Amino acid sequence: MVTWGRRRISSPGLEGITQRVLTQTLRRLGRIGMIQRTVLPTSPVGVEYSLTPLGACLREPFGRLYDWTVEHSEAIQSCQRSYDTRAGAQPPGQ
Repeated sequence: MVTWGRRRISSPGLEGITQRVLTQTLRRLGRIGMIQRTVLPTSPVGVEYSLTPLGACLREPFGRLYDWTVEHSEAIQSCQRSYDTRAGAQPPGQ
């Protein structure tokens, strides 16, 4: 979300996230001033979300975190597989 402009969001477009969790998360982000919620005068009623100036301040640090994650994705996945094997757990989604 950090790199988005104004967006209409729906959970079917966000794999693995229920509508309830999406709604709760967006409300929390609005409450702490990270995003702004705008109700659109459409039928059916639409809602659009955008970053506030406070939320936009996170673009750079989240961008660096994203870059780090991409750079280290193989090592992260290897650690996840090792952990799952040790714990006897099934990876999520299986």
